Amino acid sequence: MRVSRKSIEEMHRVRRLNLINGITGIKPANLIGTYSKQYGSNVSIFSSVVHLGSNPPLLGFILRPTGEINRNTYDNIRETGYYTINHVHETIAEKSHYTSAKFDHGESEFERCGLTEEYLYDFSAPFVQESYVKIGMKFKEEVLIEANDTRMIIGEIQEIILPEESMDDKGYVRLDKIFDVGIGGLNNYYSLKRIASYPYARVEEVPPFRN
Repeated sequence: MRVSRKSIEEMHRVRRLNLINGITGIKPANLIGTYSKQYGSNVSIFSSVVHLGSNPPLLGFILRPTGEINRNTYDNIRETGYYTINHVHETIAEKSHYTSAKFDHGESEFERCGLTEEYLYDFSAPFVQESYVKIGMKFKEEVLIEANDTRMIIGEIQEIILPEESMDDKGYVRLDKIFDVGIGGLNNYYSLKRIASYPYARVEEVPPFRN
């Protein structure tokens, strides 16, 4: 099956949206928590969180155009400079999904979606109590992507909170042991299972693969 650029343009909007959102494969599912002095706490699901560097420890995520639609996450991050990233696991997947609804300012996604906000270690943004892996972030910069008017929000990790038994002796987090989920497209959620752990790749150690 071939899908050309012309075919993509002519596709029904919803079908095109589903195809392009899902074609990259499984993406991480995270809840981003923020706080506004005027409107209170906010939490919303994102599937675009990416690692940008380990020293300093930087993560980025993509925000769609601000425009006329309420972008509480963006506004709150710019107001306070802090936010949290919280992993989604199987038990809270459905609740997390519905945080993407367009709630009004001042309407708590935590309350409406059955999630619990919590404040830890004097961090100013709310964590999701039900999440097993919680990351406290400090805003560093934003990058405007002119091709589609989206923004990459770049932050530096300030806190990592996770179950001790979820991290192995090399520092790897066993996402399957804490039942993390991934997102395919916009609406499809997948369980995760580690199938292998390979060593750091060195040219002289590449096995003699054959086609």
